[in-house]
Amino acid sequence: MLSVLLVDDESSLLEIIKIVSEQSNEMTVQTALSAQEALNILQGKTFDAIIVDYHMPEIDGIEFLKILRSKRNATPVIIFTAVGHEQAAIDALNNGANFFLKKGKSPRMQFRELVAMVKQAVEQNYIGRSLGTTQRIISDIINFSSDPSFAIDRDGKVMAWNDSMEQLTGVPASIIMGKGDLAYAEPFFGVRKKMLVDLLFEPDDEIKRSEYMLVSRVPKGMIVAVTRGQKKNGGGWTIWAKAKPIYDGRGEFIAAISTVRDITATFEDITIRAVPGDESVQPPGDEAVILPSVNGSLKKMLGRALTQYKEGVRLYMRERNFTEAISAFDQALAIDEKLPYAWNDRGLCYRETGDYTSALKSHLRAVELVPDNTEFLFNLGETLELIGVLNMDNKYLDSAIQTFRMVVNILPYNAEAWNHLGICHKEIGKDEVSKFYFDRAREIKHSMKDTPILHRHDEYL
Repeated sequence: MLSVLLVDDESSLLEIIKIVSEQSNEMTVQTALSAQEALNILQGKTFDAIIVDYHMPEIDGIEFLKILRSKRNATPVIIFTAVGHEQAAIDALNNGANFFLKKGKSPRMQFRELVAMVKQAVEQNYIGRSLGTTQRIISDIINFSSDPSFAIDRDGKVMAWNDSMEQLTGVPASIIMGKGDLAYAEPFFGVRKKMLVDLLFEPDDEIKRSEYMLVSRVPKGMIVAVTRGQKKNGGGWTIWAKAKPIYDGRGEFIAAISTVRDITATFEDITIRAVPGDESVQPPGDEAVILPSVNGSLKKMLGRALTQYKEGVRLYMRERNFTEAISAFDQALAIDEKLPYAWNDRGLCYRETGDYTSALKSHLRAVELVPDNTEFLFNLGETLELIGVLNMDNKYLDSAIQTFRMVVNILPYNAEAWNHLGICHKEIGKDEVSKFYFDRAREIKHSMKDTPILHRHDEYL
């Protein structure tokens, strides 16, 4: 009989699975309510497999897995979670997890799946993980994700294409699976061309030449970027893409995966520019996007623009004189229209005056200039959410959700963004989904991992 350690902070779930396991005579289960309790148990006992919840306070499932593997403990691990999130699955795989299982089915069906996974994981632990097994796990990751996602193998052939991707593109998996030669690009661009998933190992200049506005590079090779595409009906759309390489246990590249979202509704006023040599689309940091080489006159102009911006901040933050602050920001933008913080704070002032249309336009412009700035994205999300709530318009709430998702992709431990995701889903009527986001925000606050969003204007007070 297989022995399993089950780690989850939901005591009711532990009790149900333990009861079912005792009745099955297939698996004995010992339970732990926290990762720390599990680590204490493992000091004096071994198991055939460990099942651990992804979302737990203090030490989550991935951190537990990292600790376990750092101790050279090779016990098979199955990550258990309430929602589909491909990045969590990737992190689990890259840190040595054997399977990733979604909660939500009946306890007995869930238990049967767990038993099958435990048996397979134990078998793999003895014979080693083959390339085919790893590719099957990658396929499971993609199919598990609730976001439109696909994967290509190292030969550039499609190895996974999930249901959400079918809905986004209208292309069934049965048609696209196994195809290479950039065939997977046609649903997005109308032609075969390199997608972000094909540019993972290329320099930033090459990504720009492929007409992507680089948003950010994240450790472990992940890239996030925005581009323009063409639908089958000939209409254009704005595409947000995230791509990441996958390596096997020996560090060899075996596949690349990508998530693609249609963000046209959120950024319908933005025209993506990714022309070679256009310095306005260089990967920006937290500074204004300006030409790197400027003469003395231009430097003076930019200095005056910054002076006007600081005056706007003073009027906005200290005197709460929003009308005069907007005027100061307008003067700064008349000198340098690519001063993103002036657009951002101008939007905040318009929001305070109740002019949400002008606020939205200003926030969109700030995000266009610096797409990876979490402050700009967060403020845009708040404005979209506010318009959606006031007008009972789900279109704006959906756009707010997409925007806050971008924030948590960059700052996964920002409790405010997770909380806003909960609010937006609740307003749409998705109470069960909203509960997950509210719980996630509370977990982050409780574990003291919260990563706040920094506000540039605070520097000038």
